[in-house]
Amino acid sequence: MKKYIYWLLPIGWMGIIYYSSAQPYEDQDVKPLLKSSFDLSFLTPLVDWISFTYHHSEVSVAELGTAGIVEFFLRKGAHVGVFFVLMCLFYIALRSTCDMKFLPLIIISYSLTIAYAGLDEFHQGFTANRTPYIGDVVLDGVGAAIAALCLLLIKWKTVTK
Repeated sequence: MKKYIYWLLPIGWMGIIYYSSAQPYEDQDVKPLLKSSFDLSFLTPLVDWISFTYHHSEVSVAELGTAGIVEFFLRKGAHVGVFFVLMCLFYIALRSTCDMKFLPLIIISYSLTIAYAGLDEFHQGFTANRTPYIGDVVLDGVGAAIAALCLLLIKWKTVTK
């Protein structure tokens, strides 16, 4: 029974993700903080060339300003990082409670992470000023894939010692 305590890790982390996804965009907008706390003008020549469309919106300095570009990459980096952690927590919980070989643990952990990423985006569709987007699920999957590669590397390093 004690080993099931490890499931509190991914469940708690999913709760944090859920809470964050339930916040309207305005409550998470860090552009005002960036503008008031940092002089980002030195970044403008470095990011001025960036211009692409993401979820039907132009991402460029001309459209968002330098603070907006920084915020965009912070938010998308958060997708990668948050789901990297979730994948690792699923792996820890499964490894602690299931008698499985390494590769099935990785596959199930990855699958659970992607499933939650999809649910998270679906949930955002019910949040004010937030929209679900499959591109964010792809970013979440990248974070989970990086976690899987890290776990594979750790496993390989411990086996080859």
